[in-house]
Parts: sequence; C-alpha cells; structure tokens
Amino acid sequence: MDRGAFAVCVPTNQQRPDRWMLLDVPSDVTIDVNGASFSLHKFPLVSRSGRIRKLMAGYKDSGISRIELLNLPGGAEAFELAAKFCYGVNFEITTNNVAQLFCASMYLEMTEEYASENLAPRSEVYLNEIVCKSLEMSVEVLHQCENLLPFADELNIVGRCIEAIVSKACAEQIASSFSRLEYSSSGRLHLSKQAKSKGDWWIEDLSILRVDLYQRVIESMKCRGVRPESIGLSLVQFTEKNLRRKPDIWNLTSHPGIDLVESITSLLPVEKLAVPISFLFGLLRSAIMLDCTMSCRINLERRIGSQLEMASLDDLLIPCQNAGDTIFDVDTVHRILVVFSQQDESEDGSSGYDSDCLNPPSQTALVKVSKLVDNYLAEIAPDANLKLAKFIVIADTLPGYARTSDDGLYRAIDIYLKAHQGLSDLERRRLCKLIDFQKLSEEACSHAAQNERLPLQATVQVLYNEQLRLRSSLGCSNDENVNANTLHLPRRIGGCAHSTAAAASPPDNYASLRRENRELKLELARIRIRLKDLEIGHACIKEDMEKSNSQKLMCSISRKIRRLNLFKASNPPSKKSQRSDNSLA
Repeated sequence: MDRGAFAVCVPTNQQRPDRWMLLDVPSDVTIDVNGASFSLHKFPLVSRSGRIRKLMAGYKDSGISRIELLNLPGGAEAFELAAKFCYGVNFEITTNNVAQLFCASMYLEMTEEYASENLAPRSEVYLNEIVCKSLEMSVEVLHQCENLLPFADELNIVGRCIEAIVSKACAEQIASSFSRLEYSSSGRLHLSKQAKSKGDWWIEDLSILRVDLYQRVIESMKCRGVRPESIGLSLVQFTEKNLRRKPDIWNLTSHPGIDLVESITSLLPVEKLAVPISFLFGLLRSAIMLDCTMSCRINLERRIGSQLEMASLDDLLIPCQNAGDTIFDVDTVHRILVVFSQQDESEDGSSGYDSDCLNPPSQTALVKVSKLVDNYLAEIAPDANLKLAKFIVIADTLPGYARTSDDGLYRAIDIYLKAHQGLSDLERRRLCKLIDFQKLSEEACSHAAQNERLPLQATVQVLYNEQLRLRSSLGCSNDENVNANTLHLPRRIGGCAHSTAAAASPPDNYASLRRENRELKLELARIRIRLKDLEIGHACIKEDMEKSNSQKLMCSISRKIRRLNLFKASNPPSKKSQRSDNSLA
C-alpha cells in the first residue's frame, strides 16, 4: 500500500475533531487515548510501533479491533503526531514537540528494531544534535517536559537539558569574565566592577520553568561554580515573575505557593549580599502568610539577622497574621534582632551562612541597626495592643553601647506613654529605665524636663544630669581661665594693671552658664518641694484613714491638745524672751 495515499487525514463534520477517518480506505482499528478516539488502519501502525503490534496479536480473527493506550506520554496530541509519522505525513520536529515525540515514540516502541529511521531515533538525534547545542532551546524543551514527568526523566531528557543549560551558562560566564578583564594602574589584570556582566542573559529564560525543574537547574549551577550573584539575580526574577503569574499563590490552600517559597529559600546562596535584603524580607512575609515550615522561616530570619544593617524601616513592618494581636509581627522582628546581636566570632572567619557562628557586627552596623530599631519602636508604639513587655524586649535587645544617642529611644518611649496613658507609675519607671539620660541631646533634655508623661524620678534625673553637664562645662571654663592667667603671670608681675583686669573678667558665656545653672537649681528645688508635698499629702491621707477607724484615738488626741494649751497658758514667756521680742520689734 502506498503510504502517500494516507497523507490526507481529516475529521468528519459529524464527529469530534480528534476522530480520524481516511477518505478512501475504511478503518479497521480504533485507538483510544485519554478519551480521544482515532479510527486508523492496522498496517501503517504495526509496521512502525512494536507496542501496537503486540496488542494487535490478540485480534487476528476479528474484523475490527479496539485498543486503549493508557498513560501515553503527551496524550492525544503526541499520539496524533506519531500516527502521522506512521502514515508518512510530513511534519517538522521542533523544540515544542520533540520531547513529546521522543516520549511517545519510546512508549509505542517506535525504534530501529521495528523500522529503519523510526520516530524514536529521529527524535533523539534532534534532541542531541540540535537542542542540547543551544541554551535557549534546552530551556524550552525542559519546559515541555513538565507535563511528561516522570517518563521524560526516565528517558534522561530532563538530565540532558539541565546539563546543556548549566554547561552553556558556565561557558558564557567564563567568556564574560574575560571581556571584563582590564589592567590596573599597577599593571595587574583584574575584573572591572563597573562593567556590567553580559554572561547572565540566560536568567530571564529560566523564569518559564516550573519550580521543581528550576530547582534542579540552580542546584546543578551551584555545584558547577556559577557566580552567587548570578544565581541570586535569577532567584529574584524567577520568584517575582511566578508570584505575578500565580495570583492564587497567597491562598493558604495553594500548595504551589508554599513549594515555591520553600524551594527558593533552600536555593539561596550561602554568600552574603547575593540577594537584596528586601527580597529576603519579601520571602519571609510570604512564608509567614502561607504558613511554611518553621525551618524555612528560621533560615530566612537567620539570613536577615546577619545583614540587618542593610534593612529599612519598611522591611521590618511585617503584618501580623493573628487576629486580635498587634498590627505588626513584633515576635519575628525580635528573633531577627536576637540573631543580629548574638553573632559571635567564627573560628574559620567565614562570611557565609553555612557555618554555625557568624561574624560579629561592626560598630557601624550596630549604630545603623540601633537607629533602625528606634524608628521601628516609634512606628509600633501607638498600637493599643502592644504590651509593655514586648516594647521593652525590642528596645533592650541591642547592647547599651550600640546607641551613640538615646534621642530616638526617648522619642519612641514618649509616643508609647502618650498612647498608653493607663500605665502605672511603676510601669512608667520601668520603661524610662531603658533611657540613658546622659546620651540625650540638649533639645531632648529640655523636652524631657517639661514632659509631664515621664515619672517624677526620670524628670529629676534629667535635671540632675543636666546640672552635672553644666558643672563640667563650668569646670572646663575655669581650667581655661587658669591657663590664661598662668600665661599672663609675667606681665602682672611687671605691674601691668590692664592685663590683670582683663584676665580677671569672665567671658560672657560663663555668665550665661551660671544663669542657666541657677535656673536649673530653682527648678530642681521646686520639684523637691513638690515631691515633699506629695509625701505629706500621702501621710495625711493615711492619718485620716487611721482616724476614721478609731474614735478612741481621736479622743486621745483631743485631750492631748487641750493639755498642751493649758500648759502653754500656765507658763507665760520669760523676761529674757520678752526682751528678745522687743529688740526684734
């Protein structure tokens, strides 16, 4: 039979488009593939497919046979192409169908054993000679393998594509590194940091892959030594593109979202700064929202804590998922701060995440994080549900030497006191113990001295520290005057009255400091009087309570007062005291 006669295969108008019917020869076999039926002929199929030949062996005596092909890779679409090949219909093998053709042909046993130049060897040649020579084509075929697993993996299509992608990426990286070489002023070759690397163009191509196949590609790249910053950039682009492509990823019942976050977290390079810290915070927010595993969240918190000085205030404002709790997730931020503050010197000096100990933060990093924490405290302070203990534990996480100034901390505490006016005096004192008043600026001290929200002890301490500061300033001024007098001593010995008068007169700022010191002393005296009045009032209230509970005590006091008056009346003043009174008059 001439195969050219079967080149035209069209569906009838009365039947589904996936039913085949030859125009000139009636069909003698029906093939069912995933619900689709193909009315075909035995001879073209059995001449190419060993599997169909074996299945037809049981229908020799029957006029019409019906065969069902279960779990055929690629389904009806792949079988249609394989059937066309059996009938001699010409079609082109491309990156879009080569994986399907190879899997379907191997399933149908369309190998050299049953016919020369069969579909399986032709597909494999195209895969090895065309696809694996190109990175873009390898990515596209790997993308087509997503719906052909695990059969495509068993046939090593996935492995060959991954190997081709990684090899090409490494070659591109090496080539781009050579293009970035330049001579320094000393004559040495080095990589130019200003020149943008052109060997990472493949990053965008990988974004089309499914997360499981993408994970295998990145793991292979890490083993082959691809640059960490290139892997990090690929992770960022892949995650952002997939999050936009799958809006249902935020649904807690959506397992692909959880798999995506956990897989990306496990692929993060061990080197610091390989990915932006804002990206790490984004992953952490997603992990919290999707309720990922605790190991995933701890991994992200540890990475963030080791480079927290790179973060911004917006990064720390993680929404809280628990209803009725605080607006922002304070517990997560506290754990991150603990990681940052408890970094110890590692023995091997490693700067990555794979060691148990991390390098201690520098003083510059401590100062940056302290300012960040103070701003964070000021942001969360107005929250009515924020407990005092949580506020204090955040403020007290960093060591005392981390803050060069406590102005930011004082501002945050003042905001908290204003938003939580029901705090007791003990709680307010406990809160103000966090402040080192010696680290407050003059402007902050001036505000604190007049702040009625602060407990009285804190106000007294502010004024006392300010007085000590003024006293120290006055001492320095006196020392300068003494040094100046010592320099002018020879002139005074020589009888220069003008020099003596000039040295004896104090500067204007000295008088100003003395005036400010007197004002502070008066203010401190007024506060002490106020404190004494409060103590007297408390004693009076206590005495009144005792009087109301004991009538006998009242009578006793009255009798004592009467006796005292009688005693005074019976003892007139002496003549000596009268003379004293007259003299005073």
